[in-house]
Amino acid sequence: MEGYGSYTLPTGAEYRGSLWDGMFHGKGELQLIKGGGYRALWERGRPTQGKYTFTDGLEFDEEKWPYCDGYDRRFYTEICLGFKPPGIPQLTNLDPPKIIPEGCYDCGDGFYNPETRVVVDYKRKFLRNADNDEHEWILRTCRRAWDIPIEHKPKPSHSFS
Repeated sequence: MEGYGSYTLPTGAEYRGSLWDGMFHGKGELQLIKGGGYRALWERGRPTQGKYTFTDGLEFDEEKWPYCDGYDRRFYTEICLGFKPPGIPQLTNLDPPKIIPEGCYDCGDGFYNPETRVVVDYKRKFLRNADNDEHEWILRTCRRAWDIPIEHKPKPSHSFS
């Protein structure tokens, strides 16, 4: 494969751009199946400089990253759209959040089953097998199916006649 073209990976992600000797080489973009992508300058299959853009349009900037850092814990949608009223939690950037299958975790790009150590996307399509580090990170930090969010219930209004 040489010249300009596209290549679909087994995961469904698609590369569009320059190819040389069967590798990504030159300008090209890797589009992920659920949205988002990585636009980069590639050299022999490796990115030398590039920028990742999330599905919602947020661009990752390592130097100036205002999204959910140690000082500002807002989600990107909260930065763009503002906060919900007091008492109504926003648990993920996606609102309302995805319903997590029983016994699983929401690891950001899909659901993780700790018994099988498999991550599937939100449409239940295989993404990857988790290694030990990812397994431990998910168990330590991600939302679980059995974490039941508290729903906002407005106070009943009292009307006096």
